[in-house]
Amino acid sequence: MNRDRALELVKKQITEQRYKHTLGVVESAIWLADKYGADRDKAEFAAIFHDYAKFRPKDEMKQIIAAEGMPLDLLDYNMELWHAPVGAYLVEKEAGIKDIEILNAIRYHTSGRENMSLLEKVIYLADYIEPGRSFPGVDEVRKTASEQLDSALTEAMRNTIIFLMNRNQSIYPATFKAYNYLIMNKEESA
Repeated sequence: MNRDRALELVKKQITEQRYKHTLGVVESAIWLADKYGADRDKAEFAAIFHDYAKFRPKDEMKQIIAAEGMPLDLLDYNMELWHAPVGAYLVEKEAGIKDIEILNAIRYHTSGRENMSLLEKVIYLADYIEPGRSFPGVDEVRKTASEQLDSALTEAMRNTIIFLMNRNQSIYPATFKAYNYLIMNKEESA
């Protein structure tokens, strides 16, 4: 599948505003991939498809989570998390993407996880820092992203956790585990 075909498939699934966001994530993912040595093509495709399931009906996402053996505890948390694992499933089934690295980058772009791959980090961070984003802390994370990937990822996760805590919202355990993993496995030079 080429880039144009992938964008065409995604554009049918999301709003115009979300499509603009997707293009920003693609731009950021390519930049991060080039900077940190991730596979540029895989980063581009994971970014294109990262929000593929964002606007699927809630009941459809619930059904897929239950039927496909995804962690059922997802259903106990904010449905904003659901589109990532459901998206990975649908991208494989509907778009024919079989590459596990791309699918995992889509699957974990909202929650993160312990010991994230380089591509997973790139997509998580690209989604957070894409040029259309404007919220407190994003500029600092963009600056850090130009210097050190794991530090930027840690900042982004910390900001997200604090944001959710300040709104008395629950936080998916995988996000805490991802954050803790990054803190506990900092490179000595960092």
